[in-house]
Amino acid sequence: MSSTEPRRTALDALHRSLGATMTDFAGWDMPLRYGSERDEHNAVRTRAGLFDLSHMGEIAVTGPRAAALLDHALVGNIGGLRTGRARYTMICREDGGILDDLIVYRLGQSEYLVVANASNARTVLDALVERSAGFDAEVRDDRDAYALLAVQGPASQEILASLTDADLDGLKYYAGLPGTVAGVPALIARTGYTGEDGFELFVKPEHAVELWQALTKAGEGAGLVPCGLSCRDTLRLEAGMPLYGNELSASLTPFDAGFGRVVKFEKEGDFVGRAALAEAAERAAAEPPRVLVGLVAEGRRVPRAGYAVVAGGEVIGEVTSGAPSPTLGKPIAMAYVDPAHAAPGTQGVGVDIRGTHEPYEVVALPFYKRQK
Repeated sequence: MSSTEPRRTALDALHRSLGATMTDFAGWDMPLRYGSERDEHNAVRTRAGLFDLSHMGEIAVTGPRAAALLDHALVGNIGGLRTGRARYTMICREDGGILDDLIVYRLGQSEYLVVANASNARTVLDALVERSAGFDAEVRDDRDAYALLAVQGPASQEILASLTDADLDGLKYYAGLPGTVAGVPALIARTGYTGEDGFELFVKPEHAVELWQALTKAGEGAGLVPCGLSCRDTLRLEAGMPLYGNELSASLTPFDAGFGRVVKFEKEGDFVGRAALAEAAERAAAEPPRVLVGLVAEGRRVPRAGYAVVAGGEVIGEVTSGAPSPTLGKPIAMAYVDPAHAAPGTQGVGVDIRGTHEPYEVVALPFYKRQK
């Protein structure tokens, strides 16, 4: 297999048998959509959707000093994470630039699972290996050890409950527990990237097809549909969740991106990027950087990443993500804009779409919040 050939997940043949439109994403052949992306999006908002996320990068960090290593390598307080819980965090460069945003699961006393974005999995793995020098801990590339399936939407618990005796009622958001789903051993995590309640199931690749089929059958009465990456993007956009390469990049610190809260200066010991991040925090306090805001179109034209945000004939920001919102029924975007134009309701803001300044309303993120 040539290095240019995309990688395929354990569910590849199944996706094709379902008529999926496939696309290259971060070197993986992934389902973009199976039918209508709008129908898939609405199914997740109102019923449930089933996703293949096996392209995500799993890295195991184990050993007596695993927690100390992760506290040194990442900006979050990982040592303070209780067994069975998960934390959203970031890994930064020495200069404070964001290498990736991550979820870290504490599976045991000295066992952690770091989940990186597909496009950054190798970068994160290499950084963790490099930063592990001097720590009594092992960093292991587990990207081929897992398939990852996600059930997301209001009916997801009911569907999953019919296949497992795991205590889903007691499983909090951002927690994970080992269990059996449809006879398959799995790490069952209450996490997701859609703005809905849902679960992510880490299983061995050889169990992926039988688990997908069991979930599909269990979800028939609840309106579960297979979902591709296209609706995953509109769901996370409506929920105001950042995407690496769009809202986050190595040229931004967490403070530039409005995610300063994930940086924990109070934790013990030094961590990579600490000095630069302390400076970034001071800069942000003294002179606020551009602010990540929501934009809702007054017309029908869809903004795309890289389009200029304008006000009074001046460029005041840049769109990072944009798409038609099935839930709102109009185009939406996330954008970094100057603080003077960041307040919700700010008038006179537009997006330059091929030379025309289309009017947009500035709103607070997220665009959509589920009713708990």
